[in-house]
Amino acid sequence: MLELGRLEDLPIDYREALTAQNLVPLWPSLRAVLPPGKPGPRTRPTRWSYEALRPLLMQAGELTPIEKAERRVLVLANPGHGLEKMQASSSIYLGMQLLLPGEIAPAHRHTPNAVRMIVEGEGAYTTVDGEKCPMVRGDLILTPTGLWHEHGHDGDAPVVWLDVLDLPLVYYMEASYVTEGTLQTVTGEAAERAYQRGGVVPSPVFTRAGQRYPMLRYPWADVRAALEALAASQPQIEAVQVAYVNPETGADCQNILGFSALMLRPGETLQLPARSPAMVFHQIEGGAEVAIEGHSFALAEADTCCIPGYTPVTLKNRSTDKPAFAFIADESPLHKKLGVYEVRA
Repeated sequence: MLELGRLEDLPIDYREALTAQNLVPLWPSLRAVLPPGKPGPRTRPTRWSYEALRPLLMQAGELTPIEKAERRVLVLANPGHGLEKMQASSSIYLGMQLLLPGEIAPAHRHTPNAVRMIVEGEGAYTTVDGEKCPMVRGDLILTPTGLWHEHGHDGDAPVVWLDVLDLPLVYYMEASYVTEGTLQTVTGEAAERAYQRGGVVPSPVFTRAGQRYPMLRYPWADVRAALEALAASQPQIEAVQVAYVNPETGADCQNILGFSALMLRPGETLQLPARSPAMVFHQIEGGAEVAIEGHSFALAEADTCCIPGYTPVTLKNRSTDKPAFAFIADESPLHKKLGVYEVRA
């Protein structure tokens, strides 16, 4: 490989002259931005234990009223990016959010796309552009870019959910901002029932047809049933996995990040090839072992981990008699749009 010159090889007066003109020589840093053969990711394999973080999240509820927090969240930060960056990967933000009975997290809208994976509790809801979406454990709720949303809680126990946003990318693009709003008027309940049967969607005269995000809530009961039906009808299939998509177009349900649910059969071990996007695994039910190049994580229910891109992953169901279910978020839609998506054998 060609040996490139170093910055310190250049005369100090030349370096100072470059700096005075806001100029930087490329060659000393070329391999840092274009490493040979494979990227050098900053994202580190990282696991967040729900058992460990939950008491801290509940303590946040005691220390900070919702009026002073707006959104009471503990960010799941990846040490490879620096905790102050609040990134799980280069493009993924994760946060555990707490809402207590009687609280309302006020309406706003923002440029980053967000989803909510419900972790614990019932009785809360998210209202998105007037559509009220109940929160039940395992449900996925979308709050896409530019749509008004607020959270409320009519129940009697804490509700916790995992926020997944493309905030790091939108912030890097200098396109991240929020607009504050007022309490929304509920115009309807979640409309996911119109799309509960695969292959059948409302006709073009249906009032929601053609909307950019026709389905905002994906109930876990339906997703779990779909995974079980897939496993039963296709026992030879390698991975029992379903994607969260726009039911009218079949495209990813959001623009930048992709979301799916995976079922591991009892005792199953699944080998995933190295792909370019980073991935997040969140355990909905059961337990799993996640192994990659020198790292191994045991995931219990509600645990979350992040895996860097270009890394093969081995998943194993820790139970020999019960299935395990995981929610997955990754950067695949972004990589495919940019033309950098890769799968390596």
